[in-house]
Amino acid sequence: MDMFIKILFLVIFFAIMIGVGIYCRKQTTNVDGFVLGNRSVGPWLTAFAFGTSYFSAVIFVGYAGQFGWRFGLASTWIGLGNAFIGSLLAWNVLGRRTRVMTQHLNSATMPDFFFKRYHSKALKIAASIIIFIFLIPYTASLYNGLSRLFEMAFGIPYTYCVIAMAALTGVYVVLGGYMATAINDFIQGIIMLGGIIAVIAAVMNINGGLTETIALLSQQTATTASGSTFNGAYTSFFGPDIFGLIGVVILTSLGTWGLPQMVQKFYAIKSEKSISTGTIVSTIFAIIVAGGCYFLGGFGRLFGKMSADGVKPEGGYDAVIPAMLENLSPILIGIVVILVLSASMSTLSSLVLTSSSVLTIDFIDPVFCSKKAMSEKKKVLWMRVFIVFFIAVSAVIAIIQASSPVLFISQMMGVSWGALAGAFLAPFMYGLYMKRVPKIAVWINFVIGIGISVASFVCNLTNVQFGNAVLDYFKSPINAGMLAMLIGIVITPVIALIAPAKDIERTDRIFACYNKKVTVSSKKSINEDEDTKTSAVKKTAAAKTKTKKRK
Repeated sequence: MDMFIKILFLVIFFAIMIGVGIYCRKQTTNVDGFVLGNRSVGPWLTAFAFGTSYFSAVIFVGYAGQFGWRFGLASTWIGLGNAFIGSLLAWNVLGRRTRVMTQHLNSATMPDFFFKRYHSKALKIAASIIIFIFLIPYTASLYNGLSRLFEMAFGIPYTYCVIAMAALTGVYVVLGGYMATAINDFIQGIIMLGGIIAVIAAVMNINGGLTETIALLSQQTATTASGSTFNGAYTSFFGPDIFGLIGVVILTSLGTWGLPQMVQKFYAIKSEKSISTGTIVSTIFAIIVAGGCYFLGGFGRLFGKMSADGVKPEGGYDAVIPAMLENLSPILIGIVVILVLSASMSTLSSLVLTSSSVLTIDFIDPVFCSKKAMSEKKKVLWMRVFIVFFIAVSAVIAIIQASSPVLFISQMMGVSWGALAGAFLAPFMYGLYMKRVPKIAVWINFVIGIGISVASFVCNLTNVQFGNAVLDYFKSPINAGMLAMLIGIVITPVIALIAPAKDIERTDRIFACYNKKVTVSSKKSINEDEDTKTSAVKKTAAAKTKTKKRK
């Protein structure tokens, strides 16, 4: 009976996802429809698409497990940073400008934006290769996190879980494109909101409620980097490692500003109302989902057992969250599986759609079809082919990675996230605001972002020990990604000031999109002309009244 309940949940969930894909297939006849939903996605769908693409099994299983173990309840700051920096601030800084400029440039992808904004076909091709390469480990980490929960709940071997998830996600993305992804993201987002609240309540109840659980966690003692003990470290305000915590907050929050699958959500915004509503909804969504995940992970030490090395839990960091959930009721475990399945499939669909569209529009078409551009129908066909290819490659890597004791989930995501955000954040953000950003600044960001992240990956893979506190700090993929982003943010405006201005007329034409006059209601903007007329009428009436009194 218990297994029947779990399987029933899955069957209903998969039927809905595939049904949405079939329903949306009519809107995938051209590139704009397949990739952006014809730029007609409403505020709630856009907000949920942004949130569900942001948070996946990597967050729920990998990051919540690892950083909850390392920082305790202080890991909740990561979720709050995701909400206020990664969602609220991102929508306010990037949302409107991205929508306006990308429509003006008729750009559907981030590499295409770099091509048309900086007038460089080489940048377009380079960016497309970077995206394709570094989205693969990100996608592989999604399979890993979800499959561990499937193994715990159903006893299904890891490999079969990966294959099933890959196949089902591929079906609805290939059929319905972005619109199917957006609608399914909304459904999956509702499940995530309800699921995380139910799971937190159930886990807290195991130890007698929230107060008792916090009291138990406060008895855990941490050892600082200097070797001293820290009583109550895992219930303290900033935890036992504030600098490590800051690195995670910056990478996972500010990093979304440079991730192509996240920024692309702004391309598809329907209207001004969608921006204001989407900002509020996505922020609240992030507070509940991300804040809830990291808050839950903060209690990991009460459920996981310490391994022989005295640092990591038994089974690695990825085993912490499954250990917390394995004693829940069958219904709650079914909810957890659907919760994490929703989070993972929404992010996976966004990643494969981004990668396939980038590879088709920004690499295959300009490189191999330079004489005659591909037709819309052919582009959509190629995107569908690459969706299948991308899902298959990342699934194979996920299966191989499962046997690696080194590359646990957060490391894989850290390398991917750090490389992409380090390469793209600064040139994309400044490209929306500054006219003088030269092509050389973009290339330098590409080199720094990829170089630092790959160097960190190699150091971890070969287990290099520097013996220097600063170098060891940045050896972490998380901190290396943070460093790459911050360097790009600082040096890009400096290069723009030093480099001579070029293509001034072309750049002025691009930025002219922000100066176009639009008509809005009075509640959105005060009509100064009307106010001037009203004031003049009042002055005339007052003058006439004074004249009559004198007479």
